Amino acid sequence: MKLERKLSFWDVFCIASGAMISSGIFILPGIAYGKVGPAVFIAYFLGGLIALIGICALIEMATAMPKAGGDYFFITRSLGPLIGTVSGVLSWLAISFKTGFAIYGLSEIVYLLTDINIIIVGIVITIFFAGLNILGIKIASTVDIILVIILFLIMIGYIILGLPNIELSHFEIFIPQGFNAIFSTAAFVFVSFGGLLKISSIAEEVANPKKNIPLGLFSALIVTTLLYTFVTFVLVGVLPMTQLMNSMMPMADSGKQLFGTPGFIVITIASVLAFVTTIIAGIMSASRYPFALSRDNLFPEFIGKVSKTLKTPVVSIIITALLIIFSMFLGLERIAKTASTIMMTTYILSNIAVIILRESKMYNYRPSFKTPFYPWLQLFSIILFVALIVELGYGSIEVSLFFIFLSTVIYFIYGEKKTKMTYALLHLIERVTNKKTTSAFLESELRDILMHRDNLIIDRFDRIIKNAEILDIKKEISIKELVRILIERLCESGYKQAQINQKEIQTSVITPFVAIPQLVIYEDKTFKLIIIRCKKGIRFSKQNNKVKAVFLLIGTKNEKTIQLQSLTAIAQIIYDKKFEKQWLYAKNENNIRDLLLLGKRRRII
Repeated sequence: MKLERKLSFWDVFCIASGAMISSGIFILPGIAYGKVGPAVFIAYFLGGLIALIGICALIEMATAMPKAGGDYFFITRSLGPLIGTVSGVLSWLAISFKTGFAIYGLSEIVYLLTDINIIIVGIVITIFFAGLNILGIKIASTVDIILVIILFLIMIGYIILGLPNIELSHFEIFIPQGFNAIFSTAAFVFVSFGGLLKISSIAEEVANPKKNIPLGLFSALIVTTLLYTFVTFVLVGVLPMTQLMNSMMPMADSGKQLFGTPGFIVITIASVLAFVTTIIAGIMSASRYPFALSRDNLFPEFIGKVSKTLKTPVVSIIITALLIIFSMFLGLERIAKTASTIMMTTYILSNIAVIILRESKMYNYRPSFKTPFYPWLQLFSIILFVALIVELGYGSIEVSLFFIFLSTVIYFIYGEKKTKMTYALLHLIERVTNKKTTSAFLESELRDILMHRDNLIIDRFDRIIKNAEILDIKKEISIKELVRILIERLCESGYKQAQINQKEIQTSVITPFVAIPQLVIYEDKTFKLIIIRCKKGIRFSKQNNKVKAVFLLIGTKNEKTIQLQSLTAIAQIIYDKKFEKQWLYAKNENNIRDLLLLGKRRRII
């Protein structure tokens, strides 16, 4: 069952921003300051730049394959179900842990005000927001937008009012731990940009994903990076070193220092809003991973069930909530490091996936956004994220390896027996070895995704294309040879009385590249299409001696309407400026059919 597309640009922007602005700025700066000193704001800015490099691969694949599960879906379709299972489970854990981090922070605030046990508060909060997500993604995203707007206003106000009160003496010993500390701290705070990963997992629910996914994600990342940089700059300039290093709520403490108790209250409210937006987005996006794994038969089927009334994956949301509750029992620093390591691993796999997808020359891999400087940016990203993971230390690597092992066991116990799929790596091997090793399944799946992405309605012409006979002629031929081939095909199809006039076919050339002959037959309500491609050209006449595309329309007189509609549809497709190149580039008959099915034209129901 398909998920509904209800998320606009502002939904994408606010969900991504809300998912990033939380514990990463309201809790982590104190810990990060202890690692790098006053240069902590540079570490946050560097973390944003690194996230910008890494997110390009995810955005490219999300615009080509806007499906639930995001990076899991992309990686599965490029590297196979085993690596896909590992990626899906890791991303599910990373986002769940980051959400648990936010719930822990919110529970801490409630504990300070009420003295109620943190774990009990955390469980209640998790259940409440899981219920909100079960009620529907649009309800959750609407709440998220309102909270993010309020949060932005408070943070911008904090920066504007805080800048004049900065003590420059706080920056005198700028990098006490050395320049390498900036790099390692950027790796540590990388979890703060985890909201970007969340949007790819709900890509299937984004309206107009070709535009809203790249615009929403890039905007959210740029704005959030600037906010992080300026907020941490103000924090360092306002709070004394010892107070900042030991603070679990540095922004609230700096608010108190600047504006007294009212400042503390306002910033505390902002932190509550930040935690809430992260929790909403976290449960929403994390739950789409087990949903997507189930839909591919890598997890049990019941996990992927979508409620008929609420249109949300209820079971997937519930088990995600249970995982989040478990994560709250881990230490804050361990959660941050583990989540960062897992996210970086996902970025590494995503960049490898882009290379595989491009090099496999998948005909229906058509992202609306393409990562620039291919393949150098992808290779640089892979090396960069490997170096960052090493900087985080072996403890977080060991935890990640445990989850990779667990994911592998899940695949071999359950998924391997249940799923059979082709993936882009097999297409790349096929291309390199020139041996047929794949089916058309993945190309067909990508075609269906593109049709859904572009809101293409299936009409009668689409059904005609799906049933059309396609002839791919490898050598140059004359008009006489073409007529002979067509007569043989028609006779094999039972049209014994049908005759094709060579002169009529010669006059059917409408461009030097395309001919559209028509044949009237004497049966009741019959219409079909024969498609011929000849890369080396068909000699129709001296003037038109390189015709490479022929569309033979065969129909009875009482099918004039569909005949005219087909002529119009073909004309719209062939006059697209990319048509001739795509026609010649198509690898096989399936690609030729997909080119026509995905062609730009007006559709008639």
